[in-house]
Amino acid sequence: MKYLIIANWKCNPSSLRQSKQLFSVYKKQMRSCKNINLVVCPPFIFISQLKEKFKNIFLGSQDCFYKEGAFTGEVSSQMIKSFDLNYVIIGHSERRNIFHETDEEINKKIKDVLDYKMNPILCVGENKKQRDDGETFEVIKRQIGEGLNKINRDRIKNIIIAYEPIWAIGTGESAEADKMQEVKIFIKKFINNKYGAKTSQLIKVIYGGSVDSNNICSYLSTSQMDGVLVGGASLKKDEFSKILKKVNSL
Repeated sequence: MKYLIIANWKCNPSSLRQSKQLFSVYKKQMRSCKNINLVVCPPFIFISQLKEKFKNIFLGSQDCFYKEGAFTGEVSSQMIKSFDLNYVIIGHSERRNIFHETDEEINKKIKDVLDYKMNPILCVGENKKQRDDGETFEVIKRQIGEGLNKINRDRIKNIIIAYEPIWAIGTGESAEADKMQEVKIFIKKFINNKYGAKTSQLIKVIYGGSVDSNNICSYLSTSQMDGVLVGGASLKKDEFSKILKKVNSL
């Protein structure tokens, strides 16, 4: 089994030179990593400069739009595909909360990404109030159900589900590993009930939310997640190298 590590740079770094320096660290570290598939999602403006063939490193997009035409500032799935990218993050909590994306819009994006034979990374997760009110599983069920609405079984297998509790993103408050295992089991059962056991086995479930070198092993070993979505730590060269080394030792 290869763990899936996704580095989401968000709106960072501030220059092409810095992005190349960071990517070179990734390449050096990945030469010795045998059990990792690394997906790097830089700002779209840097992708063409980072695009080169390297074993076990893939480039992805942080978002997409489901149409082409008079949509100023957007980047369509078709454009992303033209760069030969493999992965697209969809429904990240920042897109949902800051840009007010709805489950319906997220569903349209997923369908469009699948049409272009790419792998959507569907992000789901509850905020602090929802967690405190015991609504974690209800929120996840709704976001997955509506996000995958009217997508048939054959296409579902190419989707990755990233559980990223909003209360843990960028806060330093990481989730407990045993609780994450419960979440993974819940997601797998939901997919199994809707699409069957075979499809449930094929879908990867990963975790995102203040992932660092201190907690990475517990998420992959104790929680039995298939990988992680790394935000802030992916921009720190030494820290991300530690993460890769620890995953490679599992």
